Amino acid sequence: MNILLDVHTHTIASGHAFSTLQEMVQAAADKGLQILGITEHTGGIPGTCSDIYFRNLPVVPRRMYGVELLLGAEINIVDYAGRLDLEEKYFRFLDLRIAGLHSLCYRPGDIDQNTAAVLGAICNPHIDIISHPGDGTAELYFEPLVLAAKENGVLLEINNSSLNPYRHKEKAMANNLEILRLCKRYGQPVILGSDAHISFSIADYHWLYPLLAATEFPEELILNDKPDAFKARLKRNREDTAL
Repeated sequence: MNILLDVHTHTIASGHAFSTLQEMVQAAADKGLQILGITEHTGGIPGTCSDIYFRNLPVVPRRMYGVELLLGAEINIVDYAGRLDLEEKYFRFLDLRIAGLHSLCYRPGDIDQNTAAVLGAICNPHIDIISHPGDGTAELYFEPLVLAAKENGVLLEINNSSLNPYRHKEKAMANNLEILRLCKRYGQPVILGSDAHISFSIADYHWLYPLLAATEFPEELILNDKPDAFKARLKRNREDTAL
């Protein structure tokens, strides 16, 4: 693939990342990306930006150094109903809305409760992507998630950072293989995410390529080389999700 986009990254605004917004965009330009998504953590993560950060996103140019910039949030799923920790009034300022489970913000229940939590976020009409569903933060049934994602036009992320050995995500490889096999079976597109917390990691998917090879995952179902197809899926383009 000719990688043209990475839409799950973080800057120093998230509190535990190490590059500025401009450093991130410059690195994306140096790597030949057409689109960079910067999705700061919402309030449940210690040290991250306050909600006013998202309110002020309109001041940031959406094109820098030849790269189209999508500014959004990685929003925490906080309960078994799939509720989120960013008020809906802020969503209209976001180009991109990702939701995910994080151990600092979510208390895992049983597999049915955890699956219901992610399903709730998938069925939220404003969510574009579910971040790292396979990282093992909570035990999940993946088939209903893939089917719900397909029905609701949501992408499931295959997350590179989760597979880095230093993260000690012991279930991440098996989980992501299962997700890829299910997405292949049902024709559900996926998005590869670097989850970069420093500029050097932008568009780094090297932990994922062996999984794509092992599952013989169809290139046509990966959107990282298809900017127009990716942007067409964003919920902000849909009249029925206008806020």
